[in-house]
Amino acid sequence: MKFLPVHLIMAAIFVIATINKIYAQNINGRVIDEKDAPISHVTVLRDSKIIATTNENGVFNIGEIMKLPFKIELQHPNYYSKEFVLSKNSIVFRLSALEKTQALEEVIISSTYQKQSKVIIPTARTTAIKLDQYSPINLVSAINETPGVYIQSGALNTNRIIIRGVGSRTLYGTNKIRAYFNGIPITNGAGSTAIDAFNSEDITDIEVVKGPKATQYGTNLGGTILLNSKQASAGETYLKSNNTLGSYGLMKNSISVATAANNSTFNLNYDHMEFDGFRDNSRYERSTILLNSSYSFDDKNDVGVLFNYTDYNAQIPSSIGKTAFEEDPSQAAFTWGAAQGYEDNKQVLAGLHYTHLFSKNFSNTTAIFYHYLDHYEPRPFNILDEFTNGYGMRTLFAKDFIFLSNKANLSFGGEFYRDQYNWKTIQNLYEETNGNGSLEGALLSDNIENRSNLNIFATVTLPFTDKLKAQFGVNINKTNYDFIDVFNTGENNRDAKRNFDPIFAPNLNVLYQITPSTNVYANVSRGFNYPSIEETLTPEGVINSELGPEVGFNYEVGNEFYAFNRALHFQFSAYLLDINNLLVAERVGDDQYIGRNAGKTEHKGLEISMSYTHSFINGLSVSPYINAEITQHRFIDFVDRTANYSGNELTGVPKDKVNGGIRFGLKNFSLNTNVLHIGTMPLNDANTLYSDAYTIFNAKLSYKNNITDHLTIGVNAGVNNFTDEAYASSILINAVGFGGAEPRYYYPGMPRNWFGGVKIEYTL
Repeated sequence: MKFLPVHLIMAAIFVIATINKIYAQNINGRVIDEKDAPISHVTVLRDSKIIATTNENGVFNIGEIMKLPFKIELQHPNYYSKEFVLSKNSIVFRLSALEKTQALEEVIISSTYQKQSKVIIPTARTTAIKLDQYSPINLVSAINETPGVYIQSGALNTNRIIIRGVGSRTLYGTNKIRAYFNGIPITNGAGSTAIDAFNSEDITDIEVVKGPKATQYGTNLGGTILLNSKQASAGETYLKSNNTLGSYGLMKNSISVATAANNSTFNLNYDHMEFDGFRDNSRYERSTILLNSSYSFDDKNDVGVLFNYTDYNAQIPSSIGKTAFEEDPSQAAFTWGAAQGYEDNKQVLAGLHYTHLFSKNFSNTTAIFYHYLDHYEPRPFNILDEFTNGYGMRTLFAKDFIFLSNKANLSFGGEFYRDQYNWKTIQNLYEETNGNGSLEGALLSDNIENRSNLNIFATVTLPFTDKLKAQFGVNINKTNYDFIDVFNTGENNRDAKRNFDPIFAPNLNVLYQITPSTNVYANVSRGFNYPSIEETLTPEGVINSELGPEVGFNYEVGNEFYAFNRALHFQFSAYLLDINNLLVAERVGDDQYIGRNAGKTEHKGLEISMSYTHSFINGLSVSPYINAEITQHRFIDFVDRTANYSGNELTGVPKDKVNGGIRFGLKNFSLNTNVLHIGTMPLNDANTLYSDAYTIFNAKLSYKNNITDHLTIGVNAGVNNFTDEAYASSILINAVGFGGAEPRYYYPGMPRNWFGGVKIEYTL
């Protein structure tokens, strides 16, 4: 019965998506660019009078009754204005970018390559418009719309990103993917990524490349995530403020100032958020500052700077056992509550990039960057005190050339990253403080890790015909670890080095355009995941030189098509990912794990995305959408000491996931409804325990109005988990109870909660 609401919403989506256009009794059209992408905020004029404006899907609706055909003019500040004849047979219109914009896209190629994957087959993109349809406190809900991607969220600061089953065995946080912010790596030398440090209201789009297809960004088996920040459009200057209040003490304020002149851009954003949380010991407080600016000296030289500072303090309630989860999910784990565990982070990401045009079709962008993290975390078993200094350089050359009378492209370059991770553990004497939380005791360990990572990459895109295009890529990676034991001396000293052999990872993407509205594609690629130093250490602190990286091949086929004048979009993909030398973290103590290469897994699944936009004569627009996946991830060969788990389902991955909803728009109002269904998933490798399936509903209503030509005010209100479903938003696989305690598998999800806000925007 829990799955019944999903069937109902799927039925509603199907009914709305198949409405016959004869009932609309209105006039509508769609505006796209030269790459078939929709253009929003296009002004539609007839006889110099504004009669409509396109929405985020590039669709405009003319509410007045007019006799077809008639002439219209389309205007947008970044595109050439153009006149068209609107008729029953002509409702899709294409605009060409202004020459300056074209130059930025087609000549300064490497600049866009720094922020986009440029993979020719479809990738998943989450825009600022989609992010705005959810609560502004995190990125999780919007990204979870993507089929093949599932983010388990134990708390605002505890997220595990799983892409096609890869990453499910990471106990805390996210690894096995690479992530970039404005083209700068945010994945550290150990392969860990934390996107929760970034303010969702600063993000303009998030691109997810599933699997090892983006060779220029490394070829991790999970894939690549590219985050890009907002900036003003050419000639635009604005001041924006967004204030949000909500359940459980939620308060959030974001302020943005941005301007873009002919040769410079400047964006400064500040955000502060406080949240008490619904669980004991779960208060969260974060402040972020983002500066992003660029300057063009002339047509051939451009320089830019990025600075992002995050300071947050987050209490940790941790996972709880089944009994506590069912009786009172708001409680913290007993020892974490007694120790008043928390993490305190100060994080800096800084970068400087320079773009130079050698000629009209040949360019280079080089970036240098610095990353700093100061982390302090009192835990029941010890206190972790650490800081990381990381730095690196990334350079990318891009060249356009003619191949078989069509434009082809070659890009190549390299990325070097090195960081020094200093960490020590200290005895926690919280049991002696009479309920006053953690207290530092004796030093238990003191270590330094030097980690370096080098990627050399090249990609060539060749159009063999007007319809057939292929993309060949290769990535060569070299990773080294250097572990220094500062605490122990003499024969107890555990200093060690680990130099992994270079890994060669090729990639092939093929795209064939059957019709202007239909594509089919295929991919074959190789990827890898390195173990962290911690995984290579034995319980005695000795590096296991036999532990190697996971490696695997990804195979994928799919198709994408549009129908009903591009109002309907459908995408289907099927994939198979084979992984050898699976890395397994075996728990041997309260916070002690050892890593082993334990076998082979097979990841296979089907992914479907469908969206439809329909506009009615009264200005109402209805946009149903659905994203679904069916997976079969399993161990092919997995023997854990004496236990044989071969053939079992992969732990921590749902069998199915469905995300869908309907978006409504009427003049200044918009309503976004969303349902997320997560199927059951194994809690342990033996498959003797499973989590319960769950379905949650979210909704957000927004109103926006232009008070003057310069002042815009918007208000919104939303509710998450409308039905107050009790569910686990994240799980800890293979949990073990120590000292007779119950294994703590569950991170409880948020109960029903509300939020509301006011947005003010002033433009010059």
